[in-house]
Amino acid sequence: MDGRDADGPRVAVVGAGLAGLVCAARLAEAGAAVTVVERREAVGGRVQTDECDGYLLDRGFQVLFPAYPAARTELDLDALDLEPFASGAVLARAETGERSVLADPLRDPRALPQSLLNREVTTSDKLRTLLLRRDVARRDEDETFARPDRSIREHLRDWGFSERFVEGFVAPFYGGITLDRSLSTSKRVFEYTFKTLSEGPATLPADGMGAVPRQLRDRAERAGATVATGERVRRVEPTGGGARVETAARTLDVDAAVVAADPPTARELSGVDAVPTEGPGSVTQFYTLPDHAAIDTRRRIVLNVEDAAPNALVPLSDVAPGYAPGDRQLLCATFLADDGVDPFEASDEALAEQTRTAFEAWYPERAAAGLERLDTVRVPFAQFAQPPGVHERLPAVDDPDGSVYLAGDYTEWSAIQGALRSGRRAAAAVLE
Repeated sequence: MDGRDADGPRVAVVGAGLAGLVCAARLAEAGAAVTVVERREAVGGRVQTDECDGYLLDRGFQVLFPAYPAARTELDLDALDLEPFASGAVLARAETGERSVLADPLRDPRALPQSLLNREVTTSDKLRTLLLRRDVARRDEDETFARPDRSIREHLRDWGFSERFVEGFVAPFYGGITLDRSLSTSKRVFEYTFKTLSEGPATLPADGMGAVPRQLRDRAERAGATVATGERVRRVEPTGGGARVETAARTLDVDAAVVAADPPTARELSGVDAVPTEGPGSVTQFYTLPDHAAIDTRRRIVLNVEDAAPNALVPLSDVAPGYAPGDRQLLCATFLADDGVDPFEASDEALAEQTRTAFEAWYPERAAAGLERLDTVRVPFAQFAQPPGVHERLPAVDDPDGSVYLAGDYTEWSAIQGALRSGRRAAAAVLE
């Protein structure tokens, strides 16, 4: 066992994503001898940042909600130097070239005149949004996910929101969160993220989203855990007195093992069939513009009201200046499957051409010719599918046989909040 000498149990954690790192940190802080084994060379799982010629490119467009309870508990948010997005979004129509701002007036009073005059949203929609905000604010996470379920679209229809509001704002905005522009995802995800955004902004760490798992790794190692990367686990099985973890190089005989790998690997290693392995992927393309051609969205996401190619354009370096060199602007575009169109089948250049076409329609005063493609990130499995009722079918952290446990957002719900909370719960189950 590689973990620093400790009086507590010997534990192996398989996987160094957010859930695995939180679990390892909490176990080591409680006195366990912990070894983390990760098949990749870097920690973080789906939360990664690559540096390319002075640009920070996250592994797909991701944000951190500091209002998440688990984020406040498990992370040093001040040390992450979080940079906030402005409230709301810019709604863009290619057909007319119109751009309009829709923001939360309670969080951004300066945007109130623009939001009030926004023709994409009726006065009734605006009033219903305030009522919905008050409704979700009364419930915590457990209460939200315990309520009867239905799709986001059905939920908004029952609330009386107009089709124009649902298609023009909710579909692209929450389509970006759930990777499902059809809004067939569980309304619980919508309600809890809506509540979270009402309490605080979406943010980017100054050094990229990869700073989150790096911080958790440092925390775990300071507590005495050992983190081994580049080592694939072949088998995890309970034994009479604990568990056994086998890699190509060694066998770890421990008191307990926590499987915190990606969902397909977690199902294979744990033998728990309830681990979900189907879900949408994400395609994100990164671009740069010179300063003289940069667009000013006032740190807001630009949403494509009309289709999903691209679904959104995000001014990353306007939000977090460290994402790009000082004389350049870094943008990313997100693409979703919509109306039978699969962005995974499109070439990089075809995706870039779709973005240029939208850019020229939305910002005719800017030269799209200056839009230079940097990279394309394709993540085939970005989150597990969350149709209505899915959360009752998810496994518990102690579902595997014997002294084997699970840690991953697939034991809670697909979000950073779910991953962090699952890691904490898995550690508590081991210690009990």
